[in-house]
Amino acid sequence: MRVDAIVNAANTGLRMGGGVCGAIFEAAGEDKLQAACDRLAPIRTGDCVITQGFGLPAKFIIHAVGPVYDQENVKQCEEQLRSTYISALARAAGNGFGSLAFPLISSGIYGYPKDAAIRIAAAAIWSFLEDHELSVYLVINDDETFALCKELLGETAGEG
Repeated sequence: MRVDAIVNAANTGLRMGGGVCGAIFEAAGEDKLQAACDRLAPIRTGDCVITQGFGLPAKFIIHAVGPVYDQENVKQCEEQLRSTYISALARAAGNGFGSLAFPLISSGIYGYPKDAAIRIAAAAIWSFLEDHELSVYLVINDDETFALCKELLGETAGEG
């Protein structure tokens, strides 16, 4: 996307993974992006770091680490996921970015239930935007999740 920054659903070691993370590494240029990440790793769940976008249309990548979903610690997972979104949003605003695109963090390989992940993402983003001027996109890459977003968020989910 042509935004100031995209968010990578990263792992704590900032290593190339699968899914969204793998696609971002491939599009940006795997070797350059991995070298940049290696200088910043490791980071904790809920935190984020910034690298250049390299071969991407976005100038920057915010690598944000969401939680691995744990049914025994749902409250902690919720807090960590919210923290992940707020951390990335604050980093974008703090760097003067005007636009930011998120994937649905932790909802893939990390196993977060998509309905809960959508609610947490939307609440964190809307809360942050009450006090900050930033264009934020939640990018959904499959029809099932998109339909769930429209159901949970209403017409807002189809805008943009």
